[in-house]
Amino acid sequence: MESSQTAYYKTPIGTAKIVGDENGISAVTVIDESLETSAKIPKILKDCVQQLDEYFSGTRKQFDLKLNPQGTDFQKRVWKELLLVSYGKTRTYLEQSKQLGDVKAIRAVASANGKNPIWIIIPCHRIIGSDGSLTGYAGGIWRKKWLLEHESPSTQQSLF
Repeated sequence: MESSQTAYYKTPIGTAKIVGDENGISAVTVIDESLETSAKIPKILKDCVQQLDEYFSGTRKQFDLKLNPQGTDFQKRVWKELLLVSYGKTRTYLEQSKQLGDVKAIRAVASANGKNPIWIIIPCHRIIGSDGSLTGYAGGIWRKKWLLEHESPSTQQSLF
């Protein structure tokens, strides 16, 4: 059993810490510490770094990676459901709960979203409040806003 490998990748929203092994990517989180992209990317993480690079440059809308998030069965169901929310689209926590077959599970669903270990690739940033507000994001609301604007089909031109 090969132990997990780690790489750091500099993104527009901070340094991504990528962890994975032969079973797939187990974590992509953005840390507040500013680190340069790892000089040597472990072979097992190269695809992930390349696909994140394409995502941030605007040429990739879907990831094609082997994922291996660690969590409870319920959390894994929630994360699997997140993968169905398309690039440039959002869904509310309530809609996500309905998709999972239990409207009353909204808090549990929101909690599972918050524990998603594979940011960006499992797009928990695409889940918003029923009133359209950008509620909750483990990486901070400004990162959620940045990611949603990055994926927005209409590129907003700033007047000033």
